[in-house]
Amino acid sequence: MKVLLVLGTSTGGVVRHVDGLAAGLLTRGEEVVVTGPPATLTELRAAGFTRVPLAVRDRPDPRDDPRSVLRIRRLSHGADVVHAHGIRAGALAALALARTPTPLVVTLHNAPPRGIVKAAVHALLERLVAGRADVVLGVSPDLVAGIRGVGMQGSELAVVPAPPPPAHLRDRAAVMASLDLPARLRMVVSVGRLAAQKNFDLLLDASTALPTGAVVVIVGDGPLGEHLVRRAAARFPRVRLVGRRDDVPEILAAADVVVSSADWEGQPLWLQEALQVGAAIVATDVGGTAAILGGAGLLVPARDAEALAAGIRTVLEDPEERSRLRRLARQRATRLPTQTDAVDAATSIYRDATRRRGR
Repeated sequence: MKVLLVLGTSTGGVVRHVDGLAAGLLTRGEEVVVTGPPATLTELRAAGFTRVPLAVRDRPDPRDDPRSVLRIRRLSHGADVVHAHGIRAGALAALALARTPTPLVVTLHNAPPRGIVKAAVHALLERLVAGRADVVLGVSPDLVAGIRGVGMQGSELAVVPAPPPPAHLRDRAAVMASLDLPARLRMVVSVGRLAAQKNFDLLLDASTALPTGAVVVIVGDGPLGEHLVRRAAARFPRVRLVGRRDDVPEILAAADVVVSSADWEGQPLWLQEALQVGAAIVATDVGGTAAILGGAGLLVPARDAEALAAGIRTVLEDPEERSRLRRLARQRATRLPTQTDAVDAATSIYRDATRRRGR
């Protein structure tokens, strides 16, 4: 089987998901071609597949989009299935495959944007995808419900696994030392792209109500990095932004509390990693977070700094609750999907789509 994977301006979990999918398909002897923006392609680590640059911007572009549609159409010749990731990539692929028999699978990774104009454009792209795709996958139940609402009946929940945890983890003292933090401090950790969707500003606001001796460590980089660094330096002395790190599982394992303050999440890989290392988790109840945690975490309302701070304090100050959440996290981790599960699900969907198309 030849599979064409189409990416937009994707980062973080989307790239890691596609990277794992491509690697899994290759190990099963499938031919894989990945097309997307050059900056996105450079983040893919798997080897053995063809990379083809594609001009895709965050929003529709009358100059680049027609050329991108033609390129996807050419690349789809000979492909058994096209699998696009993200609403923009999905819409371009839908246009490219119009009036062709090639099956199209689209995975939606993000919630609709805010704002009247952006939301209206997103709705148009959804209808375009729903009108051509054979299957649309959503990384959270609300995305599946949303695409069904515009007439796409062939929709289901995507399988998005986290990579397995490292075999060995450094002890807490070594992790704290690597972060230049005294071992006596209680560490509250959050991970993610420094972007509006993650709402790290909410976590900064909540930090002022945490107990003495607690420090908030935010791991990641992104467009709001400078803003958050300036804001933390000016008003939030308990917050440390440590940038992008390669030892995220170890930091999560060393944390007293792991926190997600996001406005929306799909199937966040980093929260799955937190479950794998048995972290005590407090998270806003948004998107697919509750489904991922499966009861192994304390959920609080979104965009409520007082509720978030109260949840963090509960876990910091109650050793029994912290132990309970850690035990539940380890139990939940045993039921999380694996990379094999994800590749099995994808190949099953591909075969069903090709059968329906008579290919």
